[in-house]
Amino acid sequence: MTLRLLSVHAHPDDESSKGAATLARYAAEGVDVMVATCTGGERGDILNPAMDRPEVRADLAAVRRAEMEAARAVLGVRQRFLGFADSGLPGPGEPLPDGCFAVRPLGEAARPLVALIRGFRPHVVVTYDETGGYPHPDHVRTHEVTVEAFGAAPDPARYPGTGEPWRPLKLYYQAALSRAWFQAMHDAMTERGIDSRMGPVLAGWPDTAPAPEVTTRVPCAEYFEVRDRALLAHATQVDPDAGFMAHPRDVEREVWPTEDYHLARTAVPTSLPEDDLFAGVRP
Repeated sequence: MTLRLLSVHAHPDDESSKGAATLARYAAEGVDVMVATCTGGERGDILNPAMDRPEVRADLAAVRRAEMEAARAVLGVRQRFLGFADSGLPGPGEPLPDGCFAVRPLGEAARPLVALIRGFRPHVVVTYDETGGYPHPDHVRTHEVTVEAFGAAPDPARYPGTGEPWRPLKLYYQAALSRAWFQAMHDAMTERGIDSRMGPVLAGWPDTAPAPEVTTRVPCAEYFEVRDRALLAHATQVDPDAGFMAHPRDVEREVWPTEDYHLARTAVPTSLPEDDLFAGVRP
């Protein structure tokens, strides 16, 4: 029995910043791993100053597709674009662009994912919780679309013409980059006399931000290096000298050697807490 895992994301690079070591670990163990990317990321900012060049801006959609292909190869997974337009991140009071992913009707937005689930036939599906992980309209819509597709894929009466019904067994939400993670890393670096850049992140953390309930911690520290190479493949989105790339990896492996998830739905019995997304699924 070949186990199959589907990880659903909003933009290219999200798969590498949220759960990539988990994907790399399972792929290396023989699990068939698929990343579904809802949009092309064409309205994203260029976050790496070295890549902020006219020729890159002139065709950002193609650049980000090439970056996604490079990251996919590093992780050893399959990947599929679902074909929607990036919604961007409008300022307060600004409307979303016409026809973008976040404004598509739910049934229309979920249809390609239902087809992918019925064709790929995953046992486990992973995506964001109802907050999107952060309040980007595409992340919130990705959650809504994935929940809709997870529930609809087994029902032959729903989404006709998208393949034979398939029932995924487990649905997880990412619990990546939580306040607890930033705090643990900040404390560990401070105790070791290492300059921590986590302080400003923690200082700006909203008091009202919900803390995800972690049910499942997947050990994957040995794949952090693969995760980092996949993330750096998204060169327009990642400054190699700043942000997530700035903390010492040996400290991370010691302090937080897992990637964490919340089990949202399951059709198989399992005991919490878990250390495996396939707990209860493996033969």
